Amino acid sequence: MSLKEVALGVDIGGTNTKLGFVDQDGVCLADMSIPTGEDDADKYLPRLYRAVDKLMLPLRDKIKIVGIGIGVPNGNYYKGTVEMPTNLQWSDYVPLAQWIEDHYKLPCRLTNDANAAALGEMKFGVAKGMKNFVMITLGTGLGSGFVVDGKLAYGHDGFAGELGHVVVNPNGRMCGCGKKGCLETYVSATGIRRTVYKLLADHTEESEMRRISFEDLDASMITDSATRGDKIAIEAFEYTGRILGMKLADVMAILSPEAFILFGGLTRAQDYLFEPTRRYMEQFMMPIFRNKVKLLTSGLTGANTAVLGAAALIWHELENMPLQS
Repeated sequence: MSLKEVALGVDIGGTNTKLGFVDQDGVCLADMSIPTGEDDADKYLPRLYRAVDKLMLPLRDKIKIVGIGIGVPNGNYYKGTVEMPTNLQWSDYVPLAQWIEDHYKLPCRLTNDANAAALGEMKFGVAKGMKNFVMITLGTGLGSGFVVDGKLAYGHDGFAGELGHVVVNPNGRMCGCGKKGCLETYVSATGIRRTVYKLLADHTEESEMRRISFEDLDASMITDSATRGDKIAIEAFEYTGRILGMKLADVMAILSPEAFILFGGLTRAQDYLFEPTRRYMEQFMMPIFRNKVKLLTSGLTGANTAVLGAAALIWHELENMPLQS
């Protein structure tokens, strides 16, 4: 009996790490999640290895791992490193791909989490057949992947495409990168939470979110409040959509993509986020670009979406070149 070839996809987020075995058709045979935690990378990796071993146990006689793909904040595709990650408690320079290759004796490729998601959309999702699009992930922060003429744009140093760190307000909110007013401090799960508490402080109307502490409030609660007609929650999405729409209009002027694809917890809000984003994007866009770009949600559904993106990094390379560790 031949073994089924799979890629191990690992998505390392600021809160959780998701991992799973994905075949070439995008079927996830098994997946799980562990807390990323606040450890440095050298303490985090043993926990990741134990999780992989546990996931592998019932499949060890059925699958062959052809490579390991990793999506991680500030992942450098060229060097296989994680550098100055703003949402991880890691040191400033981690040669993650090399460490994992040395441990498993398998080829490992990494890129930032949004680039991995973009590859996942190209191979398995709504971006099949698209040559020019922008992937935007809305999680703890805001990640982005730019696909131009069918290829991810990495720039000269491997870090191109950091839309989350363009400046919205130079005197604005403090960002983990050290700057003030970055887009992700406004448009992300963390950003909208900060917006809610600013609105609660500035307005007197009743809101069910007044009874929730800042530490306990999350994006799903804000979405639920909006669906129940909470004016503060609805205004928070309006404000978030305005800022995102303005910046998407800027990107449109530079790249003229076919689509912006949004993925992550905030997209669960659906039209509470998408309607103002689309409205302000069109308002601030040059007339020549209006009504030409699609605003889409990810075509990858389910809890293992991010894992599919990470695994797609391996399948994408196998389609274009032989992998070597």
